[in-house]
Amino acid sequence: MPSVLRNRTYRRLFAAQVVALVGTGLATVALSLLAYDIADGNASAVLGTALAIKMVAYVVVAPAVVAITDRMPHRALMVTADLTRASVALTLPFVTQVWQTYLLILLLQAASAAFTPTFQATIPVVLPAERDYTQALSMSRLAYDLESLFSPALAAALLTLVPYGWLFTGTAAGFLASAALVGAAVLPRRAPVERAGGGCARAAYGIRRFLATPRLRALLALDLAVAAAGALVFVDTVELVRDHFHRPAAAVSLALGAYGAGSMLAALQLPRLLRSCTDRAVMLPAARALPVVLAAVAALTAAAPAGWSWYGILAAWALIGAACSAVSTPGGRVLRRCTADAELPAAFAARFSLAHGCWLLTYPLAGLLAAGAGLPVTAAVLGGVALAAAVAATALWPARGDEPEDPVRGARGARDTAPHGHAPAATRAPGSSRIRGAGRPVARGA
Repeated sequence: MPSVLRNRTYRRLFAAQVVALVGTGLATVALSLLAYDIADGNASAVLGTALAIKMVAYVVVAPAVVAITDRMPHRALMVTADLTRASVALTLPFVTQVWQTYLLILLLQAASAAFTPTFQATIPVVLPAERDYTQALSMSRLAYDLESLFSPALAAALLTLVPYGWLFTGTAAGFLASAALVGAAVLPRRAPVERAGGGCARAAYGIRRFLATPRLRALLALDLAVAAAGALVFVDTVELVRDHFHRPAAAVSLALGAYGAGSMLAALQLPRLLRSCTDRAVMLPAARALPVVLAAVAALTAAAPAGWSWYGILAAWALIGAACSAVSTPGGRVLRRCTADAELPAAFAARFSLAHGCWLLTYPLAGLLAAGAGLPVTAAVLGGVALAAAVAATALWPARGDEPEDPVRGARGARDTAPHGHAPAATRAPGSSRIRGAGRPVARGA
């Protein structure tokens, strides 16, 4: 058993994440079948709109939720979000109109936009030691990758026994189990934060703070590089496999599985690697590898399909998965070092929103380019986006103060808790933020 699971609170939170992810995976399959039933031949359009609603909800809702729930305990907020998601899942089998589906999807994804950044901001407080938190980030990445492989297989097995509507019941059960596990966890008490301004100003506060810090701007550029490479995988794999290589549908799962395998292998190696290397030394080279791999994909797809080029694509997908994992997984460590504990919810919500904004740009770009210009051009353009993002991240991320982990204290030296040239958030004068109780011992309970 990984050592981090000996922490009872984290063990319950991780279990909550796993069961919620399984429920989400079942909902993905069930929504596809529901759209096919009610869309009168326009299932793809319905699903495309549902995905767009999901991304917009993630971009818009997450910062707003943090602004509204500044003083709400993390545990209560996550339980409320899980109960909302369970209620929506139980309602979805009864919809008869497309607009009803869109409305429920908006509610479901808004609740997810409240849950996920709050969950992410809770983990570094529960696991203050840098080594434990790094292992938790790796496990979280593994959970996402395993869900993408396991949930479709589970859904296929269940569909041999029950109608697809029952998959929504499984989704609700996952969210209810998550709510129970989070409710049973004893979380550190939050330090209340007071911010000047109205609701819009408070909602934008986390994004302003995020963009004011050089290495967090670099983190946003790295998220764009990941989104450019990931969009090619998630949007264009079907066309690449079926139309370019003329392979059966099962080969689509094989290609996506290669991506997932690369991601999982990288996540398993990261905790050990980050003990001797800085985050910068791991994340920037991985980001620079992405445009190189995408250029290779452009070359492979421009040539006539052959057996060796098919295996080259599988290798490229595995490399993209590994590089994306190496870029994304340590991001929580970077965010934690640049942010005071009381500001973590706003910071994680800002990253959640901005990162999904990157995907909102690259998803349609990958789809429209593939349809209009072909796969080689698509891979080349997305590779150009990834290259520009990697160069920007390298220029934005200052090398000073980015040292390897200390086995006792975590990162050596003081944590960068504010934008360069500004006082840390916990000691700033009133104006944009004032934190009561900064520096006091953390009380237990939620």
